[in-house]
Parts: sequence; structure tokens; C-alpha cells
Amino acid sequence: MLEKVTITGIAAEGKAVARYNDLVIFIPFVVPGDVVDIQLTRKKNSYAEGKAVFFHEYSAQRTEAVCEHYGICGGCKWQILPYSEQIRYKQQQVADNLTRIGKIELPEISPILGSGKAEFYRNKLEFTFSNKRWMTETEIKSGATFDNMNALGFHIPGMFDKVLDINKCWLQDDISNQIRNEIKDFALKNNYTFFDLRNQNGLMRNIIIRTSSTGEVMLIVVFYENDKDLREALLNHLVEKFPQITSLLYIINEKANDTITDREVFTFKGKDHIFEEMEGLKFKIGPKSFYQTNSEQAYNLYKIAREFAGLSGNELVYDLYTGTGTIANFVAKSAKQVIGIEYVPEAIEDARVNSEINGIGNTLFFAGDMKDILNVAFIEEYGRPDVIITDPPRAGMHDDVIDAILFAEPKRIVYVSCNPATQARDLSLLDPKYKVAKIQPVDMFPHTHHVENIVLLEILKS
Repeated sequence: MLEKVTITGIAAEGKAVARYNDLVIFIPFVVPGDVVDIQLTRKKNSYAEGKAVFFHEYSAQRTEAVCEHYGICGGCKWQILPYSEQIRYKQQQVADNLTRIGKIELPEISPILGSGKAEFYRNKLEFTFSNKRWMTETEIKSGATFDNMNALGFHIPGMFDKVLDINKCWLQDDISNQIRNEIKDFALKNNYTFFDLRNQNGLMRNIIIRTSSTGEVMLIVVFYENDKDLREALLNHLVEKFPQITSLLYIINEKANDTITDREVFTFKGKDHIFEEMEGLKFKIGPKSFYQTNSEQAYNLYKIAREFAGLSGNELVYDLYTGTGTIANFVAKSAKQVIGIEYVPEAIEDARVNSEINGIGNTLFFAGDMKDILNVAFIEEYGRPDVIITDPPRAGMHDDVIDAILFAEPKRIVYVSCNPATQARDLSLLDPKYKVAKIQPVDMFPHTHHVENIVLLEILKS
């Protein structure tokens, strides 16, 4: 136990940092300026991890968390920081990563673009059923016996079979809370079994709720057991209770893991998709489709990417890691042709559909591993791009992809990243032929440590 330690800064993964003699300590759910007693939970030679067990003094920076589940649920760890402070630390995180890891010449970083909404900003959430509800410290200390151990909510970090029962989540439109709580109440009232992850049994497994800027609502109910009578009783109840649901789907998933990518999706009521809209463009979202989870901020992100691309209408654009072709279709009207490449075949099908429903005829999409598709032969067949837009996963780009980009020598590269650390590594690999011209951080996920960053690279004149 370390007593009266002052929290001094913000670290990675939403944790804060303190120093005690020569020891660096990482602690969650505290903010700079808090003075706390720390119980160490892990100790290495140069650092330790711990938790705050007593507060001697609260920081002037601290604000009250709005969520009743704060501190137990693994999400929204920065709720106790005012939003203005959250984005200040995210700006610093981008600067630190690009400087420390990239070690290249950088222009001034533009002020971070904050999210218009700090609550109810997500368009997709997934909740898990469990017959092993996570008990809070208060419940355990009470010594009471609890008959109902069923839960519908979020996994406890590090506890794969424990789920925190969620009453109200502040991340998605309140229709999400209403639907989730109604499903849980119906299941409890009718003695439906909740999933037992260790023993792999139980009827109710997961639900996924998607909302859209067009006002549509998709609900996917994932059952473990295939019981037609119980399934239809629940789904018919939801049809009657929630006319707002425009797409009611279900899946039978008897596998050991939760992934639904290889499961058949059945439409019970309504359509098998919903639509997002952006600048008059429609984007079809199916149950397995990827779409940026903050719709309003995604629009701002794409506008900046398009602006950085500097398109005049005559350019060949490669959109790498195109997903469902959102960026590709968004910039297509400003380009001669856009070629999108993505690993997931279903996403590429969505991308083609999105081009078709919007009457866009100058896109071309390919499915496959980026490092295998984007090579010298591909570039020679389809043409050297004038602009490359790349939005890779958190791991960044494979070395072979970077080599292909260096071979292609586009005039401009717009690099959209959800991980400034791997982005910085990739920028250093592109440095021999490119200079960083603009940097624009964008906050897509308030109350979390995650930050997006957009970088414009321009080819060096030989």
C-alpha cells in the first residue's frame, strides 16, 4: 500500500500515471491532481499497476461520472474528466506518438476536432447474456443472498464469463436501453435460460442493436439453442412492443465463440438492412457490415480526408482497407476513378451495392489480403494512383503494403488511423519519399482514450 500519492498524468489505455520514488504506477479511474492511497496489484522492475483504495483529495479537474455503472463497466474510463480535458490529452497523445515513434519532421498539429456529442453518440452496441452476473463489492459485502444471477450487459474486463448487468448505458440512443431492458424482463418473466459460457448451454446468447441517422433501428437477437416456440414468442412480443424496429433479425449460434460472421442471419420482421445517409449518399448497413460507430463524427472525418486528398476530378484514387466502401463512394464524385481494396468479401459486396444504389459508376472493388493484392502487377494493370487513401486496422500497414505504396509513388497519401502509434511507425517507413504536410486529430469516442488521426503526406520533389 502506497499512501498519499499524487496522480500526475494520463497514460495509455485510459489509465492515469503516478510516480513513487523511481517507480512509475498505472492506475485506472483517477485523474491528474487526485491524491490517493494505492494498492499495488502488479509490480515489475520499472513500473507497477494498482488501484486507488482511498481518496485524500480530489482533483480540481475531476467531474462527476453520469453513468451509474462507471468504475465497474470497462468502458468510458474518462467520464470523470471534463470533455475539454479529454481532448487535450488526446491531442497530446497524438503529438507524443508521432514525435517519439515517428522521429520525422512534422508540421504543427491542428487542434483536435471534438465530437459534437459526448453521450449517445454510438450507432451500434452488443450486449451479452450470462447466468453468472458480476457482483459488485457492495453486494458482496452486504452478505445478502441473491436468487437471480442472470445478466444482460457488458463483459467485465479480464473476466470472460462474467457480465455486468446494465440498467442504462449512455452510449447509444435511449431506444437501445428500452429494447435491452424489455428483452431481459421478458426472458426473466418467462424463465428463459441465460447463456452459460463455461458449460456452453442456455437459450439467450447476445443481442446487437444498430441505430442510424435516418431513424431506422436494427435488432439482432442471437440464440444459442434452436427453440422455435420460445424464439417466436420473444420476437413477436418485440414486434408488438417496438414499432420503431425496422429490421428484426435472429441468428442461431451454437459455436464456442460469439462471432457471427459465419452464421446465417434470418429476417423475422422488416428489412434485412438499415441505411445511413451522408451528403445525400445512402449506405446500406447489414447485420455484418462495418460502419464507423459515431455517424456524425464519421462525416467530419470523411470530409477532412476528402479535403486532404485535394481532388480535382481527374485523379485515380486507391482506397486501401475500404471496408464497405464508405470513403471510396464519398470521394468518388470528386475523382476520375476510385479503386477500393478490402480483406472481407462481404464488405466488398456491400461496397459494390452502395455504389449501385447511389448511381456511382466510377468505383472498382477488390476483396483479398492487402499485401497480396496491392503489388507491382496490380499497379501496372490498373494504373499508378494519383492519391492513396489508407485506413488500416490498429496494427497499421504491412511492410509489403508500404513497399507497394513507395513503388506506386502517388502524389498524395491520406493516412487515416485509429492508432497513432502504428501510424507513426508507418510514417517513418514512408519518410524517404514523403513529407508530412498536415496532421488533424479527430475524436470519435468521447470518454475513452481512443483517438483517430488523419495525416496528409506529399511526395518529395526529386
